Amino acid sequence: MNITSEFINQCVHRIELNLPRIEKCLNVLTEEEVWQKPNKSSNSIGNLILHLSGNITQYIISSLGHKPDNRKRDEEFSARGGFTKHDLLEKITSTVKQAVKVIRKTNDEELERVRKVQMYSISGIACIVHVTEHFSYHTGQIVFWTKMLKDKDLEFYKGAKL
Repeated sequence: MNITSEFINQCVHRIELNLPRIEKCLNVLTEEEVWQKPNKSSNSIGNLILHLSGNITQYIISSLGHKPDNRKRDEEFSARGGFTKHDLLEKITSTVKQAVKVIRKTNDEELERVRKVQMYSISGIACIVHVTEHFSYHTGQIVFWTKMLKDKDLEFYKGAKL
């Protein structure tokens, strides 16, 4: 295995680990809890999922995949509903699947090419690293808020011999 395929495989693996965690959270939450905020300066799980979909689309599908960037970032945080748990899960799942296809097709030239995303000039490698880290970060917030709301172990590693 070469270093490029190892990098891509590891990032895709980490990105794909987050979907079942988010799904498990959505499955134990009510529709109202998905849009509940811990406080005025924090975001709801619904907002975080919209934000993740927007971020992954912008950095991977649009930038690496050479598609138009139509992101409306402020709307990700201003939403107070309008999406069911099912809608949110479909949105993030579809976004991740599209992004994984783009990442898997990315060649060395695209990994090295510097492009403008938001206010940053970054390489394709930086786009993939950003999305991998960013997705994990916000998934952790979703998991934490779910555990706070439900006082429940989500059993991500149940039966695993760690």
